[in-house]
Amino acid sequence: MFDKKFLDELKRRKKEWEDHTLKGPLDEPGERQKEFVTDSLIPVRRLYTPLDLEEVNFDYFKDLGFPGEFPFLRGLDPLVYRGNFWTMMQYSGFASAEETNRRFKYVLGQGATSFSIALDLPTHKALDSDDPLAEGEVGKTGVPIDSLKDMEIIFEGIPLDKVKMFICVAMCTGPIVLGLFLALAEKRGVDPNSFGLFLTNESLMEFACRGTQFTTPVGHQRLSTDVVEYCTKYHPNFSPLQISGYHAREAGATAIQELAFPLANAIVYVQEMQKRGFSIDDFAGNFSWFFSSSLELLEEVAKFRAFRKIWAMLAKERFGAKDPRTLQARIMIYTGGSNLTRQQPRINIVRTTVQALAAALGGVQWMNLSSFDEAYQTPTEEGATIALRTQQILANETGITKTVDPLAGCYYVERLTKEIEEGVKEYLDKIERMGGAVKAIEKGFYQSEIHEQAFRYNREIESKERVKVGVNEYVTDEKVKVAPLKYDPNAEKKTVNRLRKLKQERDNQAVQKALEELRRVTESEENVVPAVINAVKTYATVGEIGAVFRQVYGPYMEEAVYF
Repeated sequence: MFDKKFLDELKRRKKEWEDHTLKGPLDEPGERQKEFVTDSLIPVRRLYTPLDLEEVNFDYFKDLGFPGEFPFLRGLDPLVYRGNFWTMMQYSGFASAEETNRRFKYVLGQGATSFSIALDLPTHKALDSDDPLAEGEVGKTGVPIDSLKDMEIIFEGIPLDKVKMFICVAMCTGPIVLGLFLALAEKRGVDPNSFGLFLTNESLMEFACRGTQFTTPVGHQRLSTDVVEYCTKYHPNFSPLQISGYHAREAGATAIQELAFPLANAIVYVQEMQKRGFSIDDFAGNFSWFFSSSLELLEEVAKFRAFRKIWAMLAKERFGAKDPRTLQARIMIYTGGSNLTRQQPRINIVRTTVQALAAALGGVQWMNLSSFDEAYQTPTEEGATIALRTQQILANETGITKTVDPLAGCYYVERLTKEIEEGVKEYLDKIERMGGAVKAIEKGFYQSEIHEQAFRYNREIESKERVKVGVNEYVTDEKVKVAPLKYDPNAEKKTVNRLRKLKQERDNQAVQKALEELRRVTESEENVVPAVINAVKTYATVGEIGAVFRQVYGPYMEEAVYF
């Protein structure tokens, strides 16, 4: 790549600099030098030069290409943000359907163009709000949705076809949430193809991270794939599978694991769709990817760049993708909530700004920013507004959107990009040898890898090897002043009462008939989505539909795995 004479002279000058300035060879361990690594344990050299790019090898740079060209490492289109900024979003949903409706209207008024809907834990677990297991959790981490009635309240006065995009993090309840949106659109007389719906619908990662699964890996894999198949046939404007590494990162995974594990999961879904008679170009063009953007700025930039290339190469070389849209990895990020602190919470604004900067420099398509007060509560209007304004300042006032892939050619960033790529491929090979993602999850491989890194991270904070400002260094005794979120303290009671009233007033014969048909379909090889839609339209509840899936596929109990 470089002229030999130039490289030889550079080597000589570098050695001279090491010998005379640093009094020792580069990267020699010893008392005078701390060992530096990234969050993914990639060794960091003291200095990077063209020699590091030469070590990477010429083929890497030959594959860089140009923005908008395969393998898309440098961006998905030639203009990136010179044409349009990334889509600015705000994750919302709390307490009750009524309060969520008010928040959505507020966020729209502040300039947001899309909604990212947070569900509460019972809804994620396909439990109704009046289930004894849901007591005390209703509306705590998102909005409770029990039935189509709640959807009608949440979107009252919000025209579905005027909002650019809805994203719903429904990892294990994907078929139910899809059914709710389609039933709502039909009731409103709105063409569902007039708006965008992004469903996370990626249940396999839940077995390794958050634990919102409510049946077996095989059962959830089938349900998630049914959503992909149904949307491919009837709603090609929807993104039926937003494959998530975010929750793995929040649970403790490294940047490399954050990419590798969802990629292995994606392979499972692609293979299942191929068994159903589809080619990858029939459906994967509507996939999207959901990652964290964390605080190690340059590693995060390299991560996003590397991922686009890895997916493009995998889709083309392994699955024969030809459509450029299939080869393009569209990425949504949420700034890492696990990086936020309860101590000195307003400095979290700085943290989220750095995280958003990394995502912008890495060329992502959508951003959600954590609010500074999220370590305490669901964001207040003030917190949500500051998070949105942070994106608007980055896009309009910093100049980073004026050129494409601005850190390309940076010795350190290019070296990191290549090392992340190689690390991800090593994980994919290891998972493949285990029999694929489902087998790896059943063996506890994802879980043990993530737990090990989470333990390392927390041990570093406890020992002060890793500085956490306001937590283990630069601590103050300043009294924290965070305005409490105002919400109805009786929201859970009202939600439960509304649900019980609904169950009394609906046509329960129609509900029972719809649930019996859903059971029949679930026990067959038919796609479950039409039967779910039919059940939702009778006002069957999320819990009742989830109960059918549990009964057919069985409950899931994770075995303790020790490595």
